[in-house]
Amino acid sequence: MTIHKYIYLLFVCLLLAACANIGSPEGGPRDYTPPRILKTSPEPNAVNFTGDKVEILFDEIVNIRDQQKNVVVSPVQKEQPAIKSLGKKIVVEFREDLLPNTTYTIDFSDAIEDNNESNRIGSYAFSFATGDVIDTLQVSGIVLRAKDLEPMQHVLVGIHSNLDDTTFTAQPFERIGKTNDKGEFTVRGLKPGRYHIFALNDMDGDYKMVRTEDYAFIDEIIVPTVQDYSSQDTTFTFDHRVDTIVTASHIDYLPNDIFLPMFNEDVKTLYLRKIERQARNKIFVQFGAPTELPQLTILQPQNYRPDWYRLERNETNDSIFYWITDSTLIKCDSIMAQLQYLRPDSLGNLVTATDTVRLNARTSTSELKAAAEKKKEREGWKKDLEKLEQRRDKLVAEGKDATDEEEDIKALREKLVEKKERLKFDLFKTGTLDVTDSIGFTFSTPIENIVQDKVKVEIMQPDSTWLRINSPLVQVSETNVKRYFIDKPLQPEANYRVTIDSLAITTVYGITNDSTGFEFKVKSLDEYGDILLHVNSTDSAFVELLNEQDKPIRTLTVSNGTVHFENLLPGNYYARLIKDANMNGKWDPGNYEHHLQPEEVYYFPDARKLRVRKNWTSDETWNIYEAPINLQKPEPIVRNKPEQKKGLLDKKTKKKSSEEEEDEFNSSGFGNDAYSGNKYRDYQDSKSGRNTPRGGKSISR
Repeated sequence: MTIHKYIYLLFVCLLLAACANIGSPEGGPRDYTPPRILKTSPEPNAVNFTGDKVEILFDEIVNIRDQQKNVVVSPVQKEQPAIKSLGKKIVVEFREDLLPNTTYTIDFSDAIEDNNESNRIGSYAFSFATGDVIDTLQVSGIVLRAKDLEPMQHVLVGIHSNLDDTTFTAQPFERIGKTNDKGEFTVRGLKPGRYHIFALNDMDGDYKMVRTEDYAFIDEIIVPTVQDYSSQDTTFTFDHRVDTIVTASHIDYLPNDIFLPMFNEDVKTLYLRKIERQARNKIFVQFGAPTELPQLTILQPQNYRPDWYRLERNETNDSIFYWITDSTLIKCDSIMAQLQYLRPDSLGNLVTATDTVRLNARTSTSELKAAAEKKKEREGWKKDLEKLEQRRDKLVAEGKDATDEEEDIKALREKLVEKKERLKFDLFKTGTLDVTDSIGFTFSTPIENIVQDKVKVEIMQPDSTWLRINSPLVQVSETNVKRYFIDKPLQPEANYRVTIDSLAITTVYGITNDSTGFEFKVKSLDEYGDILLHVNSTDSAFVELLNEQDKPIRTLTVSNGTVHFENLLPGNYYARLIKDANMNGKWDPGNYEHHLQPEEVYYFPDARKLRVRKNWTSDETWNIYEAPINLQKPEPIVRNKPEQKKGLLDKKTKKKSSEEEEDEFNSSGFGNDAYSGNKYRDYQDSKSGRNTPRGGKSISR
């Protein structure tokens, strides 16, 4: 072969290679289709199953998302089965013998997703039976946190056919389901019968309730049933004429609107959590629950004043500070003390306990570091002072001017003089105040005495002169010995001046204040707006006005069906009503032992925002029953939000009609994605004259 032929062949090869690598092929359109089931072993709803393994084959590689949170096997297993995703297959291997004549359900919720785009299969459950009959009844509903209607995500919902009250605390659930990220649940594979239903945040994994766990219950007996109904779909011609009417048959599994309000009894064990000497002058005692005030007695040293401390505590006495005021005790590196307090015995009765403790003075690392730095700084000043004095003496001996040196020496000597400690405090608020604010101070240590004549409060007059008003500093509460305020409402648009003369305030350690003064300006009423709510609740109730973090900022009792929030800054607000059954001014949880439900909570609907404008009253009528329970809480302040499914926002599909949309919880009485507790349904029924439960729900009362 000649050289020309070699060159020609090389050229052709290079040309073909270039053509083959013009560009990478595109990935094609995005996949929005969830995995499709090709085959299962055994078949869905198979009977007389005798194996120990379930296999589900898909048309693509799949994953199981958050298996521990989402997947549940019912009835409960003592030894949890192994659930694995193996390429295009999901395998469930049972690690214990299956019960005879029992329906088993593996509820994957929406945990199964494809490997590439995370498209999920919605609410997939696989059932089979070990006998010749498979149970297909199911009940569904929603679990919300009772005090604020937050969706309770991934908590257990279980049933018992044993209707005895002790079953919930003594026996594991017979069948279970789990809530999804909206708080919705379905318990599948039920036999015909009568059941009690519960929700449980099962912290110890025993499928039984203990009082320290979050739980929910209803006293109604649940009777699962089915209901047939039909719907009609209409197709039209291009000129909008009716073409075909198709009648389809459907089945509702009832009840499908069970509302379980979850709560925690907030049971606290009364015990001594800690007693420690946090500083030389401060002893801290903490209990695990509210209690009576304990008695603290000093054993060593023996020479101390009877009034050796000043007490600071909270209202429930579970956090107590003993501020040591006796200098003899403060100087002691170690104090031996005896604490007498209440604690429960083995029968739960409160008895007096006595502990003897040694309280050693502790110096924190930061305090040691600060002391070392201060010592080092003072040593530096002393060296500098010595050098300056030598230089000054030399200049004077030489007959030169030493004025600058004398000034520096004076400044250093002032630094080396130990300054007397002065009282430290913080203002409640500075500068411009709202009409609802107070002028007040938080001191660093308890106060022994205030000379009220030396605390001067003045208000500016129209002629710009200051008028003194009688407004003494008073303690905020009996238990809080460090916070004081001027107990007088502030006038709108007023200017205030507070002057505190030196030595006006003295702490329990004899520390006094320097002379100081502050000026405040109060906003005009034109800067505020009001909210007036007319509520259709005749029961004892109060309304909490909430900020955008769902935190109460004002609370008012409903009076004659109205609440009036005045002097609010412009902005968006939310409102929560609590039916105060025991009239104690706070929300109370339920109690299973006494069959007591948590106090009912309602939210003002988000569709009608409580928007406050300047110099304007927002007058609203509030029907607390107008929205179903799962739609009561405004979406902006919901914290337990459903996870946003990947690709949901950019997928453009035609919305299905109400008949076409999937309804995984088979709701019929309330429409898709809506649930109601009895109090909501009964109110609506009484208005419409219905005597039967909406949606055909079958509940024995």
